[in-house]
Amino acid sequence: MKIYTKTGDQGETSLLGGARVSKEDIQIEAYGTVDELNSLLGVVLAFLEDPKLCEWLLEIQGHLFVAGTELAKKEGYELPKGKKEKALKITHQMIEELEKRMDEMEESLPPLKSFILPGGGKGGAMLHLARTVCRRAERLVVALSKKRKLPPEILIYFNRLSDFLFVLARYINHQEGKEEVPWNP
Repeated sequence: MKIYTKTGDQGETSLLGGARVSKEDIQIEAYGTVDELNSLLGVVLAFLEDPKLCEWLLEIQGHLFVAGTELAKKEGYELPKGKKEKALKITHQMIEELEKRMDEMEESLPPLKSFILPGGGKGGAMLHLARTVCRRAERLVVALSKKRKLPPEILIYFNRLSDFLFVLARYINHQEGKEEVPWNP
């Protein structure tokens, strides 16, 4: 199978379910930004050595594919029924797992007393960047939700994921002995 189809050469692409839309459509922006975030997490993984944290991020990358699938569907389109049907939904359990992991990491972190400047070691700095891409994805998903119905769990997931990435950046920097730089206006 060839990777190129030539069907997008005029600035349009197909959604799951067959509808054609402009590549500048908010729906394409939303799932494209989710894909960008997923790729950025792949870069973060190149800097991490902790097997548990790598496992967490690999799991999140899978969740981002699930979210991207939902965002890439034509409104009203249902994926064919099959074995993977349950696996292709963002669930409250996924959100709760992010919260549990944040709580676990925060136990070993000093409390925040002010805003901190993004940075630290390579992994921590890349996670701060990933957090901002996640926030952009969240804004685009919110905008898309004004245009078409989306499962509410997707909105919640991106909100929680950006918090998770912030805590993970702090956690990794703390593990590596990188001091947080407070913002002092």
